[in-house]
Amino acid sequence: MPGENLTRAEASERAAIVDVQSYEVDLDLTTGATTFASTTVVRFTATEGASTFVDLVAPTVREVVLNGRALDPAQVFADSRIALDGLAADNELRVVADCAYTNTGEGLHRFVDPVDGEVYLYTQFEVPDSRRVFAVFEQPDLKATFAFTVTAPAAWEVVSNQPTPAPEALGTKADPTGTGAGDVEVARWAFEPTPRISSYITALVAGPYVVERSELTSSDGRTIPLGVFCRASLADHMDADYVFDKTREGFAFFESAFEHPYPFDKYDQLFVPEYNMGAMENAGCVTFTETYVFRSKVTDAVKERRVVTILHELAHMWFGDLVTMKWWNDLWLNESFAEYASTLATAEATEWREAWTTFAAMEKSWAYRQDQLPSTHPIVATINDLEDVFVNFDGITYAKGASVLKQLVAWVGKEQFLAGVAAYFRKHAWGNTELRDLLVELEATSGRDLTEWSALWLETAGVNTLRPEFELDAHGRFTTFSVVQTAAADHPTLRPHRLGIGFYDLVDGVLTRVHRTEVDVAGPRTEIPELLGLDRPQLVLLNDDDLAYAKIRLDPASLQVATEHLADLADPLARSLVWGSAWDATRDGETPARDYVRLVLGNIARETESTTIRTTLNQLALAAKTYVAPERRDETLAHVGDVLWSLAQDAAPGSDLQFQLVKFFAHLASTPAHGEALRSLLDGSAALDGLEIDTDLRWEILEGLVLLDLADDAEIEATLDADSTATGQQSAARARATVPTAAAKRAAFDRLVGSDDAPNAIVRATTLGFQHVNDPESLAPLVGAYFDALLPLWDQRSYHIAEALVTGLYPAPLASTVLRDATQEWLDANADAAPALRRLVVENLAGVERALAAQAADA
Repeated sequence: MPGENLTRAEASERAAIVDVQSYEVDLDLTTGATTFASTTVVRFTATEGASTFVDLVAPTVREVVLNGRALDPAQVFADSRIALDGLAADNELRVVADCAYTNTGEGLHRFVDPVDGEVYLYTQFEVPDSRRVFAVFEQPDLKATFAFTVTAPAAWEVVSNQPTPAPEALGTKADPTGTGAGDVEVARWAFEPTPRISSYITALVAGPYVVERSELTSSDGRTIPLGVFCRASLADHMDADYVFDKTREGFAFFESAFEHPYPFDKYDQLFVPEYNMGAMENAGCVTFTETYVFRSKVTDAVKERRVVTILHELAHMWFGDLVTMKWWNDLWLNESFAEYASTLATAEATEWREAWTTFAAMEKSWAYRQDQLPSTHPIVATINDLEDVFVNFDGITYAKGASVLKQLVAWVGKEQFLAGVAAYFRKHAWGNTELRDLLVELEATSGRDLTEWSALWLETAGVNTLRPEFELDAHGRFTTFSVVQTAAADHPTLRPHRLGIGFYDLVDGVLTRVHRTEVDVAGPRTEIPELLGLDRPQLVLLNDDDLAYAKIRLDPASLQVATEHLADLADPLARSLVWGSAWDATRDGETPARDYVRLVLGNIARETESTTIRTTLNQLALAAKTYVAPERRDETLAHVGDVLWSLAQDAAPGSDLQFQLVKFFAHLASTPAHGEALRSLLDGSAALDGLEIDTDLRWEILEGLVLLDLADDAEIEATLDADSTATGQQSAARARATVPTAAAKRAAFDRLVGSDDAPNAIVRATTLGFQHVNDPESLAPLVGAYFDALLPLWDQRSYHIAEALVTGLYPAPLASTVLRDATQEWLDANADAAPALRRLVVENLAGVERALAAQAADA
């Protein structure tokens, strides 16, 4: 992104010069389909005589007036900055610009609903994209108040951080949104100023959204208005009452746990189209991906994830919005805290009581995967500039950080941890902080010195591996028992862990915990004297209850018992730990992928936790397609498909398990017999009891048929005609990119690389189809074209689109030495490429190298 970067040093220098008081932002959304009018008035104090700059990304700047003095836009505006010289002690800056709508999910995103032709807008400003909508000092520590005035069609809902005011009618205007709608009534909404907040959590959502309203009473007695919004064409599927229920449960939990009432005046939750992420914590105006409005059946895993996401964003109202990081190196603390707090609230305040099992299955597996990449970094990452921030929205920032917070809570005590957090909010409300500010409060409430803990856990990278080592006497009792800790050679830090050690025996056919010890371990070997003299159980499980952040290994006898009786293990969290241990050993090339395939197929039908099922079946897919020896791939895929179809037929009618097995069977279908089964589902000749082939499942089954070359473009078009929605368009794009020929893969590649017209959601869908292959050789001719395209894509596309293309068009399914060597050659030849681009390519390479090692182990 030439000309759009900002370094930490520049931000620090600017914060030393400038203190911002207020923004008045006037936006006119009635100027057509490509741009909108933006007028910003900023009031700020500064070091007299100093020079700085304000941020703006806009195709046209019409006026710049500093303290009554008109500046020539052609002289002061370049790239993403307006230069400001000769500052006074008190300053007023006025900037008038034409800003551009986007279709990338950044800045002010514009979407036209194909169902009814209506225009929907929403903002997404994290990390540096409020500057795409108004002139701003774009950094989190320059907080200010923001007063928005918005001109838009009078029939629209217009939502921002503050409660929506009554609009002022302005009369009619011809075709204000560029859709050929004729004369339309327009109006102006003048919002009250926000509290002092950072620019990245300001927001505007506008369009003919359908809204349902409710309210709750805050712990300080205030009435907090609530709203749930979505597009009109999805309104029949919006279950607002459930969203309100989870919101109320979250409010009560967080206001009690944080000892601080909700800090804003209202709480709106808006489900918006073509969203890049799960959600965003705009103050009082949270935006979510509209995939959380369920138009078809979804797995229980997705239902639970929606609840966790709702509570994650609600937790941010305190941690992130009320108290905000000073600079992006503490992004992890925002996200990790929200992830930990939302899982805690989900488990303790909602019906999803097994949320920590979900956390182990999904979040921790993401963290362990990310932490073993060459690009891993300390939780407190070095963030030199904005490009560093983008690539750190990763498994370290979210999942490892939350895992480490869980470990910290186990170490200092939950009551002491929450007391420290409450003190932190009291002391720093409406301010900006650094990590040390939180640790000071936690040290005060817990009595522990966290200096060494912080250094070992937050300032070093890598994941440790823990193994049990023991000796037995003639009667099978422990005479020695140690926990052995190792680390990777490139990240050798050994850390302190608080963990449980569980003993499990078969009791009436159920693998049941018969003993548990909780201990602190540190260093390369920790003796556990508490276990000496106890009978050796059938299964020894380290990290029982999943307190610690570490990979675990089972001793050989325990591994055999776990493999034979995993489905008999009563506790879902313990099962999740065994599933995770088996997968880690497979990824690390310690056990052959075929053993993991056998473990999954033999036990998955009795797994009860939806996210564990989904995570495990995704890992099964990777093992079968990429980690088994290439000469065994076809027979493995055929066997996997056969077993999944058989299990689906035997599963309880209408169950989540049945639904997931059918979805993954469609995704992994590889033989003519699989194709016949899919076709019979589609035409109803072999219906499964309790399974409805609804709109989204129909697309998934059709994609399976396309993968087998048993459905053509005419059938894709016919299915799209029956589902002419935005989701239908995305599903059709994915299906077309799944066609299993080199020519079809080339066409998909060219559609994305040769043109930048496709919106973000179509880009993502197309890349998913592009990588959906049984025979990866269809991607081989594109290896050279991929590397030729990298630098132009990075230079010409926005960050989110470039990232999607760099990762989504990488021919990863090839997993060959040819791809490995070509990737390394590009890295060698482009040592001066943007660090963020190189990081993505390095991660791609790491995936291939791991696959090659796994294939060798399987062979």
